[in-house]
This record gives sequence, structure tokens and C-alpha cells, in this order.
Amino acid sequence: MFEKILIANRGEIALRVLRACRELGIKTVAVHSEADTEAKYVKLADESVCIGPAPSLQSYLNVPAIISAAEVTDAEAIHPGYGFLSENADFAERIEQSGFVFIGPRPDTIRLMGDKVSAKDAMKTAGVPCVPGSDGALPEAPKEIIRIARSIGYPVIIKASGGGGGRGMRVVHTEAALLNAVTTTRAEAQAAFGNPVVYMEKYLENPRHIEIQVMADQHGNAVYLGERDCSMQRRHQKVIEEAPAPGIDRKLIDTIGKRCTDACRKIGYRGAGTFEFLYENGEFYFIEMNTRVQVEHPVTEFITGIDIVQAQIRVAAGEKLWFRQRDVVLRGHAVECRINAEDPFKFTPSPGKISNWHTPGGPGVRVDSHVYTGYTVPSHYDSMIGKLITYGDTREQAITRMNIALSEMAVAGIKTNIPLHQELMLDSHFLKGGTSIHYLEQRLAQVGVIKA
Repeated sequence: MFEKILIANRGEIALRVLRACRELGIKTVAVHSEADTEAKYVKLADESVCIGPAPSLQSYLNVPAIISAAEVTDAEAIHPGYGFLSENADFAERIEQSGFVFIGPRPDTIRLMGDKVSAKDAMKTAGVPCVPGSDGALPEAPKEIIRIARSIGYPVIIKASGGGGGRGMRVVHTEAALLNAVTTTRAEAQAAFGNPVVYMEKYLENPRHIEIQVMADQHGNAVYLGERDCSMQRRHQKVIEEAPAPGIDRKLIDTIGKRCTDACRKIGYRGAGTFEFLYENGEFYFIEMNTRVQVEHPVTEFITGIDIVQAQIRVAAGEKLWFRQRDVVLRGHAVECRINAEDPFKFTPSPGKISNWHTPGGPGVRVDSHVYTGYTVPSHYDSMIGKLITYGDTREQAITRMNIALSEMAVAGIKTNIPLHQELMLDSHFLKGGTSIHYLEQRLAQVGVIKA
């Protein structure tokens, strides 16, 4: 096992990794920007190194500074968390070339799954069902693009091969708008991701977002840890997640889960990963794989009893998975609400000093957050300041506990999206389960005038 790990991230995930390390008896190094000097995880870490000014490009995306911090502190491994450099193959390669262990997949695996065209090709080869679409990247010839769209059937969606986070996508409903959409998406993809390659898929009208959590070691063992429903989204960003997904037959989940673990073995996957699917009319369609720990991993930890971050670390240290598929038993239900520093209905960011921070408690309640009374939320990073997770024997109990927990949570000095979560926990469609990925935006549009 490692003696010291550097955590190349910030916020709640940095604290989450730090706690996993402490439980394993591993010393920690927290790297931070000048804006995060007073962060809780910086104070709790065994060592800390400032790696640059507040802007991400000069700190959390500054690869030489992170490598240097690992060298001067004699760290053995680097955990990337999520976001920032967590799915950057060049970063993982630099870490390994510098003599450290990257706590995640191998660089070539990250490259394979990071490019959505090559990822789909790999999944098709492994027998994982994919959304009907172009056979790889779209060609340059306009006539061929039109032919492909006709064969798929409208509406279609144009996607950037190197895209992510909801960016680099454009829905096309008519042939008249097709070529301009392809040209525009290519230009945006080049500007945002340095990769102009785009591909085309059938646009599903009312799908759910279902994902399969996997864990694999470097000895050929792979398991799936059930599924999550992340359909409550706004602008392709998840707002509420839950596990397991309501209303989907377990045999179907087991079938798709097995295909995911088979795919892990075929591509030589190592560590934690998530296969993301669109689910509609009883069918699963692969869209992408996240080669890192997910924001929503706590709901899976609740229903499986498996510490995913610790498993990441142990696998990276060369250990074999200590459990098999038959040992993974799902119990109860868990719901997660992302707590953001933003206006709950206009969604404008709300950075600033938190004058009061009171978190809820009780059976089945978990709060993952780096925030405290007196903490100043910086304006330079993502608005998420914490995650509220509740667990129950049933979905109904988990939602009831979430209602209570939200009512107990107090945040003063800034705005948060807690009022939105409180409304959604009472929403009849959410309570029924099985809403599509478009539901939240449609609901917000209906009440937009009232909330403006």
C-alpha cells in the first residue's frame, strides 16, 4: 500500500479522498490554489503545497506544478478526483513517466474511452449496445452527411468526439438545418476541445440517463456495482441522482452490467469507471464512459456498502479486488442532491462568504462538503459546494429523509439551490420515478415566468 498520496483536486472530492486515505493509514498531500488556502482539506492534510493563483489554468490544470509538488513531498501516487485533469491521458502519462502511480486507468485506456468515436467502436466490439448513428466520424462530403442522417432518421444529434460536460452537442430536426449544424459544431469543437471531429447519433426524444458503476483491477477481475438514475438534469448537468434506478427490471440491469464488465476485461480497464447509457422503451444505448470516480458515487456506496474511493486506491496499489460479482448485493435506496452556490431558479452563481452553515443529521443522512461557517466560496470554480445524500430501506423512505434533511439544512450569506431541491422532492412526477432527461428543463420552462 502507498505511504503518501497527493490529491490533485479541490472541494468536496479532495476531502473525500483525504478521508479515504486516512482510513487506510496513508499520509496525504493537498495541492491548492491561492484562493483555496483556507480550505478544510488543506488544513486536514498532512502536507499542503500551493501550486498557483486562483485561475484553474495556473493551478489545478498546471501539470508541471502538480508533478513538482509530488516530487518535493515524496508522494508515491496521485489521485485526480473528478473534473480538472482526471480524464486527461497526457496528465496520467506524465505522472507515470515521472515515477508516480496514477490512481485511475492506464493512459491508453483513457485515450480510447475519452474519444467518443473510438469509445463507441470499442463498445460495439465488446457487445455493448450503442445509439444508432454514423459509423465513426462524419465525412466532409455534404451529400454523404445527408445520406447518413436520412438512414438514421430525424431528429439527429451532432456530437463532438472530444466533447464532454454537456458541451459540443447540437440537435437537428430537419434536413435544411443539418449542414449548418455540422459546420457550427465542428468549429465549436475545435475551439473548445482542440478536436474538430464530430459524429451523428439518433436523437432519442424522452430517454432516461442510466449509468453502470464498474470496478476493475489489473489482474483481469471486473464487477459492476448496480446502476444509478441521473435523469434529473439541467443543460446536461446532473441535479439529482439515485440508486437503484426505479422501474427497471433487474434482469435487464444484470444483462447490461455483465456486458460492461466484459468490456472492461476486453479493453484492460483498471480502477473505477462508469458506463453511461440512454434508456428508452426498455432498451439501453451506450453514450460514453467516464474513466474516473463520479460525483454521484455516494449513492452506490450506500446501497452496496463498498467504499469506491478506497477501492480505487487499493486497485492502483496492485491489489486484487477482494469481492466478486456474487458478493455485490444491493440493499435499500439512496438519493443525492447536489448543493450549488447559485440562485435556485435563475441559476446565476452566488459566490461569497458563508455566514452560517448548518448541516442535517440522523439515520441514513450523509453530507459530503468542504464548506464551513466563515468559508468564502470562490468565484473561480464550479458552483457545487456539497452533496446531500440520504438512504432508506425503500425509495419512499430515502425521499422522506431527504425532505427532512433539506428542511434542516441552513446556509446563510449566499444563495443555494436548496429551495429547488425541496420543490423537486414533492414533485409528483419525480415521486413516481422514471422521468426523462428533459423533464426538469420542461418543468422549469413552465414555471419560468412565475420564478423570474
